Amino acid sequence: MAAYLCPPAVIHGEHRVRTSQIVAEVRDRHPHAAWAPRIDGIAASTGIETRGWMLPLEAAVAPGSGGGLGAVGTGPAQEALARDGFSRPEVDRVIAALEAIPGPQTVQERTAPAWEAVQAYGERAARGALQIAGLDAADIDCLITSHSTTPALPGLDIALANKLRLRDDVMLLPATQWACIAGTRSLALAADLVAADPDRVVLVVIAEALSTTYQPSDDTLESLIVRLLFADTAVAAVVTGRPRRESVLRLDASWHHTLPGTQDLHRLETRADGTHFVMDRRGPRAVQETVTAMWEWLRVRYQDDPDSWHPDLLLAHPGGTRVLEYMEQTMPEAWPSGLLEYSRDSYTSGNRGGAAVFDILRRAHDAGQKPGSRAVLYAAAPGLTATALEGEWL
Repeated sequence: MAAYLCPPAVIHGEHRVRTSQIVAEVRDRHPHAAWAPRIDGIAASTGIETRGWMLPLEAAVAPGSGGGLGAVGTGPAQEALARDGFSRPEVDRVIAALEAIPGPQTVQERTAPAWEAVQAYGERAARGALQIAGLDAADIDCLITSHSTTPALPGLDIALANKLRLRDDVMLLPATQWACIAGTRSLALAADLVAADPDRVVLVVIAEALSTTYQPSDDTLESLIVRLLFADTAVAAVVTGRPRRESVLRLDASWHHTLPGTQDLHRLETRADGTHFVMDRRGPRAVQETVTAMWEWLRVRYQDDPDSWHPDLLLAHPGGTRVLEYMEQTMPEAWPSGLLEYSRDSYTSGNRGGAAVFDILRRAHDAGQKPGSRAVLYAAAPGLTATALEGEWL
């Protein structure tokens, strides 16, 4: 397989949103929710004090430009009131009162500015990755992109092809539905591409505005957790078929796994007021099944050296701290502690979705790693599906 990865560029959301701000906004909006008395404890349990968003919190909670009449419109409302015997002055007063009620943002109002931000952040990450790798845009043969939270057609691949002025024969591979596995699965695909042609140069760019799933009107416990967890990030990295001076990790093998019948546990739903991320409480247990399957893959891969082999780094995005704890509990006893140090560190500033593994990898790189250290990269995503890679630090 042998693919070579340069250090990723990571662009965090520039608007710092404190957990205390979110708690105050939600408590004010939903004072009678069943979970309201426990909100401080729920927020503290995430371990996240701040997260970066591409747009400020005010943009997520602002009312829409339309009034309370919404899709009904003024004309039909006036006619209905008149039929019920309201006088003209009474109709005018009622209509004025209804129009003064702020309505929710529409899908367009919520998504359009986020899509612009995703493109801008994606471009910054792409240019950063090229600079890190010592390459120019003209050197890129293939571009893999992912952005699950801002649906657009054309997508980020076309936007970057134009912004970066890539060659017109560059292979464009958009993957807008990879979500949380975008980091690992894009690297697995890139590795397959350079295995077929070792001279090929692949640029991976992932930009996620997860804050677009912050929906002020939702009062479910799951919606509260979504508000508290997600962060916005753009990442990019170069993958080559031959080692470069800038290469830091050699990817040696990949693994994929999908659990049948779990497609409804986590999902995005598009409603009148925008994108909603829906979570099922059974999700963590299902993700744990993919972790167990990954342990078996590694066991078989190193069955000739079962006692002495272990990864030196485990760069994992399983979607939450509960599964990180499960991973620690189910690792072979002989494995050293602290393998998930950088994964936990990344989570302290939010769940970055598909960009998470690149952020975790960057933290490990910045801390310095010994050549020859073995690394396992893992991520699980709605589906439920998982992808892992195994390789060696250079």
